[in-house]
Amino acid sequence: VQLQASGGGSVQAGDSLRLSCAGSGITFSSYTMAWFRQAPGKEREFVAAINWSSSSSRYADSVKGRFTIDRANAENMVYLQMNSLKPEDTALYYCAADRRSYISDRYATPRIYTYWGQGTQVTVSS
Repeated sequence: VQLQASGGGSVQAGDSLRLSCAGSGITFSSYTMAWFRQAPGKEREFVAAINWSSSSSRYADSVKGRFTIDRANAENMVYLQMNSLKPEDTALYYCAADRRSYISDRYATPRIYTYWGQGTQVTVSS
């Protein structure tokens, strides 16, 4: 099983980035997928989650209205479109997969996710 995150980079405040996560070795379409992030010295925090059919999603309050999660099951891909980036968005971003096809009530808890990608760095300067 592999989740490969990509698309990070160094940008200015107000810019946009689109992160990608490619999954392999799992029945991708049956998993809830999520993005988390971790800044230096801080705990890993939830960013966004999407259920198997894209009919339901969740966002952290800090990114609502700026970030959008979507997926393409036919390509085993999940994305995170990040707009209006802020310096506080600077972190290592991880994609994660939960075996449940629906979004758990504990969607913001890292330990419910079975598989994790390696992370892609996003740096936003002011």
